[in-house]
Amino acid sequence: MNHSLIATFFPFIGQVDLSGYLMVVFILCILAVIGFEFVNGFHDTANAVATVIYTKALKPIYAIPWSGTWNFLGVFLGGVTVAMGILKLVPLDKLMTLPISVGACLVLSVLLASIIWNLGTWYLGIPCSSSHTMIGAMIGAGLAFTWYYNGPGVNWEKAEEIGSSLILSPIIGFGAAALLMLFLKHVTKSHALFHIPSGENDRPPIHIRILLITTCTLVSFFHGSNDGQKGVGLFMLILIAFLPARFAVNHAIPNSKISAALNQTEQVIAKKLKNDASKNIVFTKLMDAVNQTKTCLAEKNEKDAAKTYRYRKQVESVVKDIRALLKDNRVTLSPEEKETLTLASNELEHVTDFAPIWVIATISLSLGLGTMIGWKRIVVTIGEKIGNEHLNYAQGATSEIVAASTIGLSTAFGLPVSTTHVLSSGIAGAMVASGGKGNLNNKTLKNIALAWVLTLPVAILLAMLLFMLFHLFI
Repeated sequence: MNHSLIATFFPFIGQVDLSGYLMVVFILCILAVIGFEFVNGFHDTANAVATVIYTKALKPIYAIPWSGTWNFLGVFLGGVTVAMGILKLVPLDKLMTLPISVGACLVLSVLLASIIWNLGTWYLGIPCSSSHTMIGAMIGAGLAFTWYYNGPGVNWEKAEEIGSSLILSPIIGFGAAALLMLFLKHVTKSHALFHIPSGENDRPPIHIRILLITTCTLVSFFHGSNDGQKGVGLFMLILIAFLPARFAVNHAIPNSKISAALNQTEQVIAKKLKNDASKNIVFTKLMDAVNQTKTCLAEKNEKDAAKTYRYRKQVESVVKDIRALLKDNRVTLSPEEKETLTLASNELEHVTDFAPIWVIATISLSLGLGTMIGWKRIVVTIGEKIGNEHLNYAQGATSEIVAASTIGLSTAFGLPVSTTHVLSSGIAGAMVASGGKGNLNNKTLKNIALAWVLTLPVAILLAMLLFMLFHLFI
């Protein structure tokens, strides 16, 4: 493969040496993650525009680009907390010590398993969570990794945390939407809010249109900030697996800035060692970690994977020890000392928890463009088939307010959540509050529930099988 041509599109590749077949696999992985986020765009983002389209607040020709734009902005402005949570599911540190081909197997199996299931459920018009699919695929690939390399392949503590978020969010969505709908029914005097549109020209009044467009905008933005970060996390997994020396740490942060954070930590600890001899073991451990990190910082080299790996591990160790110290009730720290240590740990965390701006831009663009294509199948299910009657204005606004709030809070806490499950359960809750259980379409709900139940085991199995297959050829 022509390296100069590849370097035109991926300038950083010129700094590393990948053999021909690994270069091909690397490019395939990049294309796969872009494809995954593109599919995520028309698979999941259809949820955001379903209510605004079916309440006639906006025509599809305007709603889709509008939602795509806000998805783009959501990824771009949403930070990387959720992305880093995704990375922590897999044995990243172990991968950095193994041949690049191992990382290639893991990454490709996760991406292709996710894309296959997402496309299958989209084709059938079943709202299914891309988040759920991706988490299952990562667990499956991690289990296969454990089988082959006899080491921990899944961070089960993180998987449990993410699993709880995915399970609880639709329950919260259903309950909160039902309560909000009941509140609106008993408090608001606006009969227009509960109108069911019929006919092409039956549009909501201007104040209701503004409400519905606003809620669609919020869901789109927060979907980008949460789901888009999952794509960023997968992109970073590819870069770290193939190019660990270049992307395992953020080389863009000046050494002077890192040294300053380490020195500030050292000053606080030195003072505590002098004045609080009874806690010497706690402070000495952190002081040793700081000194070792300084040594690794001096030896850091963008072309040396082993030195980069040691540096990353030491920085993680210091951050972990600082935060453990801040939570230790046995240790007395002044407010100034706590603030100094908190700022230092946050600064050091940026060394390992980061994503280049071009990665975020690539995922933003993929998600935004994906939103504009293939949206209709899922929109029809959300708008027409969850309930036995057409969506009214209040039901659309209620479900989207709840979805936007739930997704936004999850992003703030660094937890991935399913836009599909939150919004569809919110619509179901609003429907129940409007007319009881008989207002729901049982067939559609059974299909959604079946997809929800099957997604995790199918994604796990698919990823395991794909890992084994790729392991034979890569």
